[in-house]
Amino acid sequence: MKLPRIRRIALLLMLVLGTLLVAACDRGSSAQWRLTDVSGHMPDLDFRLVNDQGKPVSGADYRGKVVLLYFGYTHCPDVCPLTLAQLHVVMQRLGPLADGARILFVSVDPSRDTPDVMHAYVNAFDPRAVGLSGAPREIEALSKRYRSAFTREPDKGDGQYEVSHSSAIYVFDRNGKARLLSTPERTQDDLVHDLHLLLGTGAPA
Repeated sequence: MKLPRIRRIALLLMLVLGTLLVAACDRGSSAQWRLTDVSGHMPDLDFRLVNDQGKPVSGADYRGKVVLLYFGYTHCPDVCPLTLAQLHVVMQRLGPLADGARILFVSVDPSRDTPDVMHAYVNAFDPRAVGLSGAPREIEALSKRYRSAFTREPDKGDGQYEVSHSSAIYVFDRNGKARLLSTPERTQDDLVHDLHLLLGTGAPA
């Protein structure tokens, strides 16, 4: 009887500490945000990769756009397609404002995710999505830069394998500054609300 109670107390303490940590990150002007404010806690958007057209690109190429950065791969069985489908709905809800935003889908499986494969995949979800890939060391460095993580699972014997990866969405403003972090438990309404703010229109009613 004691063990479940101890677990409940431990869980409650974790929830309280988590609330305090989020509150500490969201003080001051950040009270307007619904997502987690990471301003000043994460580095600017900076990378040198290859896009789904086979052209070298850098973070600077996306200045002037609000960027939603996500790490995933095209063979992902569930989380990636679900996330991209949700982001497509978010873009639809933004209407014409969506032209001021870009979804950057960074592959954590560069050996299989060639530019052609990436192009077909991301464009099946949204025309404002861009697939990015590169050398494994470049992907690993970018992942570490934003405290993301991924691990290739053992080969199933037929050349097929899965890659376990983080599922957060990193949101950068038009100047390439890291501003917000969206996690799976956040709603589409939260993301749409904050993107309206970043796109300079004020929060929708």
